[in-house]
Formats: sequence, C-alpha cells, structure tokens
Amino acid sequence: MSALRATSQLHLGAVDLQQLRGDNAYLSEVNATLATWTAQARVQWALEHLPAQHALSSSFGAQAAVSLHLLSSAAPTLPVILLDTGYLFPETYQFVEQLSFRLKLNLKRVTAQLSPQELELKHGKLWQQGLAGLEQYNQIVKVEPFQRALKELNCATWFAGLRRSQASTRAQLPVLEVRAGRFKVLPIVDWTDREIFLYLKRYDLPYHPLWDQGYLSIGDVHTSRPVGADEDAANTRFFGLKRECGLHQL
Repeated sequence: MSALRATSQLHLGAVDLQQLRGDNAYLSEVNATLATWTAQARVQWALEHLPAQHALSSSFGAQAAVSLHLLSSAAPTLPVILLDTGYLFPETYQFVEQLSFRLKLNLKRVTAQLSPQELELKHGKLWQQGLAGLEQYNQIVKVEPFQRALKELNCATWFAGLRRSQASTRAQLPVLEVRAGRFKVLPIVDWTDREIFLYLKRYDLPYHPLWDQGYLSIGDVHTSRPVGADEDAANTRFFGLKRECGLHQL
C-alpha cells in the first residue's frame, strides 16, 4: 500500500497535530490506520506530516541496521542519536563505525556529564548496587544525556526501532505515541524476527558482531550477557532486575 493511498483512510495528509497531542481517541484512530501500512509508508508519512526536527535514536544493537537503513534511506541527513555510555562493548564501537561509514549516517554521539572514571569515583559501580543503583546509573548515563540531546536538537519527532516481540514491556506499543508533547514513531513495531531477517538479507546488512556469540540484547558490558538455553532474552539485561533503561519511558 502506498503512503498516498493509505492516508485517504483518515485523511492523515492533513492530520491535526494539536488534536493528536490532546485527544487519545483521535490518536488511537490514527494508530489504527498506521497499523495497516508498511514501515516505509509510516516513515514517509511521519517525515512529511509530523513536525521537525526529526531524529532517530539507536543503540546499535543486534538488529539496529534495519532501522538505520530504513530511516537513512528516506532521510539521508536525519540525525542519528547514539548514547555512548563509555561502557559499550568494543564490538559495538566497531559496529557503529561500520554502519556509519556504509550508510553515511549523520551521527550525533551523546555522553553523560560525568566520565566513567568520574562516575565510579563519585558513586562507585552503581550497576552492582541492586535495582536502586541501576536506576540511578541509567538516569545519569542514559536518561539525562538523551533528554539533553533531544533538547539541543530541538527534536519534535523521534523515531525508534522498538518491536513488540522484544519484551513483554513492549507488547502493547503503538506505531505512534505522544511523549511530553513530542511525537514518537515506531515504524517496525509490529515486525517479526523473520521480517527483520529478510530485510537484513535483502539489503545485505549485518547483525551486531556479538549476535553470533549469543547476545540478543546488547547494551553495556557490565549489564549484558549471552542468552542461555530456553531463557527469556529480557533476563540477559540488568541482571534480570529490569528490562528498560528508562529512555523509552520519556
């Protein structure tokens, strides 16, 4: 289905942005229409009808090449926000360089106000201090820097590569959300693992280097591990104490 044909269902070519921000029923109706579209059509519509500045966030995780290719193909100069905690795997930094070069990404690297050394000197190894420590760690090295990046970019529409099948915490996600007045678009939210695989194969795109070592969810070195036999992938992050780092609750 083309984006042009799809918009006729709700006349989304003239979507009421103010109503989207304040009327949950209207937002649900828009999402019902978006649910019938392809990921490419969703991206095209959002770029044309949701307010700029647009940006994509990426952790450069296992299957990140899909969203990076999808968005950079539609908008080559789109800012891509990478949250560099200073604790990423060496393989992740290699993956960042590989995809940035191949896709000619407009990469915006964001860091915490404290370096890893300063963080540990001031707070110790927060990730070893239970759930409360993890929450504080994520706030300092992830949530605050990311909020700062969105503000500095004057970002009004944020794309992300979340999928419902990744975790129970994501099972009910819609294509379009409104968070703190900002539009958040999840173009591949309903994609299956097979669709991800076929897209990567079609465009000859790589998985993260750690994928072959059993890492399905890849973040910082101290809070990520390979998945075990018959184990839920969600348990391989943050010692199974939590699934989300906080960015997607913004």
